[in-house]
Amino acid sequence: MDVELRHLKALAAIADAGTVTAAAALLHMTQPALSRTLAQLEARVGVRLVDRSSRHLDLTPAGATLLGHGRAILAHLDAALADARAVDRPLRLGYTCAVLGQQTVPLLRSWRRGQPHAPLEVVRQDNSTAGLATGDTDVAVLRTVPADPRIRTEALYTEDRVAALPDDHPLAARARVRLAELTAGPALPLALWPDTGTASVELWPPAQRPHRTVEVRNVDEWLNLIATGGAFGVGAAGTAESHSHPGVRFVPIDDAPAATVYLARPAHPTHPRTEEFLAAVREVVSA
Repeated sequence: MDVELRHLKALAAIADAGTVTAAAALLHMTQPALSRTLAQLEARVGVRLVDRSSRHLDLTPAGATLLGHGRAILAHLDAALADARAVDRPLRLGYTCAVLGQQTVPLLRSWRRGQPHAPLEVVRQDNSTAGLATGDTDVAVLRTVPADPRIRTEALYTEDRVAALPDDHPLAARARVRLAELTAGPALPLALWPDTGTASVELWPPAQRPHRTVEVRNVDEWLNLIATGGAFGVGAAGTAESHSHPGVRFVPIDDAPAATVYLARPAHPTHPRTEEFLAAVREVVSA
């Protein structure tokens, strides 16, 4: 039937946009050109694929079936092209605030010894997928599960929670603290890191929640704000192990639920060494 990739891309754009005009804009082509492409596809398949009875275009059952297969074909092509481009570049490991805490160095050394011809780059990305959604990384270590259906995650292990306090705070000299102590009296505001942080006011019972919160954009802002006495924070132990900072004292929290560390990757791998690296991470963690 000589169906081409441009035909499948046209059908996908129409399904996503709902109109030929909007779909043409997505594809950077004219409306008449897109209409001709759709007509060609229907002629070559031999069935009606789009219901044109209203302004908003809907796919026919045949169109929906073809679209499902078409998206898979396009995804496989993207993965193949990504593999071809990735052969000569490093695998990029993304993170937001910490990698694997104390296990980070053993992982990197193990990979370097076992895969001397497969370079690895460790890249901090201050977003919820640590660069996976934008294609800036190939694998990521996260402490929250992103709401992105293109990302696959698996739980690796859990970490205790710690309070990050200015080193002159009354609780900073304590061996351990409880959540209620952090918000009692004229307490500091809680520093929140909405996209990537693990803390939220929901850690506390309603009557004990922080009276004030302040938002930061990344771990550097979080640490600097705490060090200067502008807030306190709650993080995972891996953050404390990776980010010693002048003026900040990390104190374990007795009654906070543990944070989960996740290994994440795209549904369609973007580097040919992805599965090997995932296995290396699992091996280091299990050891």
